[in-house]
Amino acid sequence: MSIQTVGIHHFVCPVRLPEKGGGLQQTVATVDLMARMPADRLESCVSAMTALLGEHLPDIHAGLFPALLARVRDQLHADEARLTMSFPYFIAKRAPVSGTVSLMEYQCGFTASSADTGEPMLTVTVPVTTLCPCSKEISLAGAHNQRAEVTLTLQPTALIWLEDLITMVEGCGSAEVYALLKRPDEKFVTEAAYAHPMFVEDVARMVAQRARRHPLIAWFSVGVESFESIHNHSAYAFIDSRDLDRDEAGG
Repeated sequence: MSIQTVGIHHFVCPVRLPEKGGGLQQTVATVDLMARMPADRLESCVSAMTALLGEHLPDIHAGLFPALLARVRDQLHADEARLTMSFPYFIAKRAPVSGTVSLMEYQCGFTASSADTGEPMLTVTVPVTTLCPCSKEISLAGAHNQRAEVTLTLQPTALIWLEDLITMVEGCGSAEVYALLKRPDEKFVTEAAYAHPMFVEDVARMVAQRARRHPLIAWFSVGVESFESIHNHSAYAFIDSRDLDRDEAGG
């Protein structure tokens, strides 16, 4: 019985990632490194993969992926090598009124293949607030609101900073989410959400519109999950840019 793919899964390691502002951010990444092997190659490749990955740590980032994956492919005589790296990324964010600074965490990831010559695929998961338009319309006071997560996955044609993608997504909810708020900030955020009610479908459409206008994004998908505060389930919406392209072509 032949095995098509072998590799290491959930390899946890410290990494240093370049920031848009010119610094280096230290974080912890979870790496999957896989190789699609010829049928006549049966020996284990775990030690070789771990050693090759270790040569690049902790300064492993998207710019190193092509050389790393080419070495994995060549050393293992593999048809293809593929790497996925997920990690928390932290950005110092100022509260809207008091200016209090706190660190916000965003889950991010890269996916790259030795078969591709372009930029690796990027994923960012960004929390936002959604406030229900129906609840606002039918209620005499207040409206149910909750935290939602926007997951944007995209294929860039050139370097796009994680900071820029996160900023683009954060502006698409009823309000932004912060790690630390003072009372004046809470007032500002809750009133901003009340003034901008949005369904998950609205958030998904707005993110999609901004992604489609971005000159460096060739393909994207966006999923929005709203963790409903008055229901025992989440609300969800999803858009794939390929479907949008087919709809336009058919129209």
